[in-house]
Order: sequence, then C-alpha cells, then structure tokens
Amino acid sequence: MAFILTRRRRFTAQLVLALLTGAASTMAPAQPTWPTRPIKLVVPYPAGGNADATARLLATQLGERLGQQVVVDNRPGGGGVIGATAVAKAAPDGYTLLLDATSFTVNPSLVPKLPYDAAKDFAPISQITRVPMLLVVPANSPLRSMADLVRTARAAPGKLSYASAGNGGAQHLAGELYKQGAKLSMTHIPYRGGAPALTDLAGGQVDLMFSATSASGPFVKSGKLRALAITSASRVPDWAQVPTVAESGVPGFEVYEWNGLFAPAGTPPAVLQRLETETRTALATPELRQRLTELGVQPVGSSSAEFRDFVQRETTRWAGVIRSAGIRIE
Repeated sequence: MAFILTRRRRFTAQLVLALLTGAASTMAPAQPTWPTRPIKLVVPYPAGGNADATARLLATQLGERLGQQVVVDNRPGGGGVIGATAVAKAAPDGYTLLLDATSFTVNPSLVPKLPYDAAKDFAPISQITRVPMLLVVPANSPLRSMADLVRTARAAPGKLSYASAGNGGAQHLAGELYKQGAKLSMTHIPYRGGAPALTDLAGGQVDLMFSATSASGPFVKSGKLRALAITSASRVPDWAQVPTVAESGVPGFEVYEWNGLFAPAGTPPAVLQRLETETRTALATPELRQRLTELGVQPVGSSSAEFRDFVQRETTRWAGVIRSAGIRIE
C-alpha cells in the first residue's frame, strides 16, 4: 500500500511540474517581431533627383512608424537595373526594399538578358507618387497649340525633333506613344539626362519635349518654355489652362512618371502587409502630402493589389510601344 501511495505522489508531482512548465512557457515573452534592425531602401538612381527626394521623405516617415531607421541606399546605373538586381537577389526578410520608377516597367522589354524577372522576383507594395508630363516647346516657337504641331509635323514628316533624357526613358516613350497615337513622324534626339535636354530645348536647338511637370514646370513659369498640353487624363489645377493630350486629338492618351515601393518576392505576408499599411498611412498624412506636392509630384498610396495591376498594365503598354517603334539600347 505504501508503494502505491509513493507512486501516486510521484505521478502527481510530475503532473504539477508539467503544468507549471507549460504555464511558464505560455507566459514567456514572444520572439521579437519585424523590424528589429534598420531597413535599407535602395534607390536605383543618383542622389538629387525626384526618386531620391521621394525616397528620403518616405524613409523618414516609415522609420518613425516602424520604430527602426530606414536608410536610403543610392545604387545608380544601367537605367535602374543595377539597384533593382541588388534587391531581387536580397534576402526576402523585409530589410531590403526598392523604390523604383517608370523604368521598372520598361526594362523588361528594353534590356537584353535582364538579370531578374520583374514579374516574379518582386512583391509590389504601393505606388508612392505620380507626376504628369508637359509637352513643352521653346517660348519663341511658332508652335502655339497642338493643332499647330500636328499641322507642321504632317506637312514635313520627320522635320520636327523631340528631346528626351535618353533612349527608352519616360520622355522618349511618351513621345513615341504620341507619335503612334497621332500618326505623326518626328525625329527623336536623346540626351544624357533631362537637364541638358531642357536647356537645349529652351535654347531652340530642338523643337519639343515631353517632360515631367516637376522638371519642366519651372521653365514654363519663368517664360523659357511654353506648355502645349499635359499628359494627365484630365486637366490638373496647377495647369488648368493647359489642355490634355487626350482632348487635343489622341483620345485615351495618359502618361505619368511614377515611383513605387517593392520588396523581394518571398517576403513574409505579414511583413508585406505591415509595409503596405504603414506606407499608405504615411502617404495620407498632411505633412508628407504637402512635402511631396512641393516636389511637384502627386501622392498616391495605392494598395498592393492596385499597384500590382498598375505595374502589369504599364509593362504591357510599354512593351507594345517599344516593339512598334523598334527601340533598342545601344
């Protein structure tokens, strides 16, 4: 009888110990959740441009909301390919992100042997900004309206020239899209950057250019250039006197330069959701919206699903334009 009682006491003691151990484990602090260290935000363009300025404003806001520093890492080169490649090959842990631009949807059709798959190697998080483009001419140009431009281009095919920041860039593609839509022949003059292109345009060395309002707007307001049309779907308040390209003879024409946030594919869904929520919340704040507006860009803050659809549509559209125009990178 004593032996049985001893066994019962031992069993009871073991049971109590197991229960206490289980309770202690459930009361133990949870493992640290993301993020626990600084986050790198790769910008595949040089410092000082709109993408860089947008990234730095967003990084400050996200850092405050996530409780970790968000560090902007400029990795220019290859029309955005170098920086995007670095992010595509980074660990999908939420600590390396990409803020890219229009070229993200252009490079798959423009760059031979692209070292990543833009559709499969990235998780779109949110479109951050967009900015319409102005079709601008020199202040003393005889082209005073879109009707003048069309009439002149048709009278002398190929005579009118349009500048861009380089082959395959947003300005070049906007010009090609317009040529195809309006069925015109004009000569493309690529420059090494938007600034020298605008300078030569103001000096009358080229006839016209599609350029983001944030870049060409100051030239128009200072009287060095004249805006004939804007590429937004409808007129915008700051340029209410400027007609859209769509209402000037090419229905459905709509082009924006843009910036958006991506993570490497395979990033945990909870991390992606947190990034989307915090990014959209930041872009809804009056402070960040005002700062971005001062840069001349329009805040967006789309959902990840909306941004994914946008990227797919843009990729398909520019693939068609590039194929029809026979654009190649030299």
